[in-house]
Amino acid sequence: MASVQPQGRTRPRIVVLGGGLGGTIASYEIRDAVKDRAEVFLLAERDSYSFVPSNPWVAVKWRTPEEVEVHLPPVMKKRGISFSSVGAERVHPAEKRIALRDGSSLDYDFLVIATGPDLAYDEIPGFGPQGFTQSICHTSHAAAAADAFEAFCADPGPIIVGAVQGASCYGPAYEYAMVLDTELKRRKIRHLVPMTFITAEPYVGHLGLDGVGDTKGMLESAFRDRHVKWFTSARVTSFDDGIAHVEEVADDGSVKAKHDVPFKFTMMLPAFRGVPAIRGIEGLTNPRGFVLVDKYQRNPTFPEVFALGVAVAIPPTGPTPVPVGVPKTGFMIESMVTAIAANLKAIMDGKEPKSEATWNAVCLADFGDSGIAFVAQPQIPPRNVNWSSEGKWVHLAKIGFEKYFLRKIRKGESEPFYEKLALHALGIDKLKF
Repeated sequence: MASVQPQGRTRPRIVVLGGGLGGTIASYEIRDAVKDRAEVFLLAERDSYSFVPSNPWVAVKWRTPEEVEVHLPPVMKKRGISFSSVGAERVHPAEKRIALRDGSSLDYDFLVIATGPDLAYDEIPGFGPQGFTQSICHTSHAAAAADAFEAFCADPGPIIVGAVQGASCYGPAYEYAMVLDTELKRRKIRHLVPMTFITAEPYVGHLGLDGVGDTKGMLESAFRDRHVKWFTSARVTSFDDGIAHVEEVADDGSVKAKHDVPFKFTMMLPAFRGVPAIRGIEGLTNPRGFVLVDKYQRNPTFPEVFALGVAVAIPPTGPTPVPVGVPKTGFMIESMVTAIAANLKAIMDGKEPKSEATWNAVCLADFGDSGIAFVAQPQIPPRNVNWSSEGKWVHLAKIGFEKYFLRKIRKGESEPFYEKLALHALGIDKLKF
């Protein structure tokens, strides 16, 4: 079988699989950590990085896809990072090899899995961009949703936003509901649009985290102020054209009510699972296809394999009437990146890995004209810090963060020294000490 690079390499090869937030930042940080002692190879599915947190804005045309994307090949070349966007067909961890989609193969000494998720739209009939609902999970999905929203505004009606059973990413659903409310008001057609938020969460503001600070109170209040109705502990059984079939589930698991909720425009976030390239590999992934890792972000069966971000298996915070997953937020992912980079450096130095990610969470949820911020240390309760706040400053802060983060990606930087100092001053660390 052909190989991307000739055999007989003089340096170890570290392959980072996935060119999203975690994979791109990991490539930079690992390159900085190991320097020239190893080849760092980023294997992505496309040539561009997309800033996914801006997708709710893309979906109402507050941003274009081009404004939130970075062309990666020249940045990687400048950083001395090998790059390919051919994509992975299948990982073969026992052989330390990745079968690529063009029929060739890429071998590695160490693998960092940062693939993000496979979107499980097929688990509910009529769900997803190929069915009757919109998506903001990918920037291309958000752009298509923006076109559908434009058509909707010419003939408005009911809107549904939310997250289905098994979902583990709730913040963007709340953001998009609020952003839609703001945009509809700007167009002066909000009075023509009944809005319903449907979620698997046991209460509004649970977020897959059992809440952070008073997210329950703040988000319920925001919905009341914006005349958004909601269903919690909701299980969507199917979508038809213009109708969502929903069951409300009681604490004992029984169905307490059924609803046929009408819509003219719907965006609900799906459940995630591991991508096909890694799903179903014994010892590497759990039944859902997420990578099993120890406290050093390393797989116990294949210790040369590390994983971060959405690809990592994390148990739920506790039992809920409807399955609710745990989100992997941006800062939490960055903490995993930092731990992996430090552990790979330790291995290059002939030492054992010892760095552990804090899994702290720092989030900005934009509402279009205001927003909610929260800090959870660690992200999974019980916590040392459990804080949330709201105000117009959050909207401005997210705009600033978007510009700052995209600048980091374009410059090939992971964590400039001033960012590190600022976070340390705030007591927000990426590694446990």
